Amino acid sequence: MFSHVMVGVNDLEVSRKFYDALLGTLGIAPGVANMNRYFYRSPTGTFGITTPINGGAATHGNGSTIGFTTTSTEQADAFHAAGVANGGTSCEDPPGFREGSVGKLYLAYVRDPDGNKLCALHRPPK
Repeated sequence: MFSHVMVGVNDLEVSRKFYDALLGTLGIAPGVANMNRYFYRSPTGTFGITTPINGGAATHGNGSTIGFTTTSTEQADAFHAAGVANGGTSCEDPPGFREGSVGKLYLAYVRDPDGNKLCALHRPPK
């Protein structure tokens, strides 16, 4: 459904360090520079960070979350730990299983240095 997701950041190099570490836990190579942007590519899509082209401050969306698929609870925990260790902050409940209408999910939430909410999601086999 999506070709790419891009979020605005205020300090490109601080955010590059954060996302290189965070997405590295998912096996994604460091960001590739393109002017005032970095792109992270995977077989299933592209994630990008950019300073706003209008010159204004980057802001996060209230109620917005960007979810990343993980292959295990350990990978989700590594995602969360890398985010916190590289300038992010933990948010929501601590990483763990949640029960809901879609079944059992393992979720780990972190905010990037600009406040964008990110989630590592693992769906255990049934």
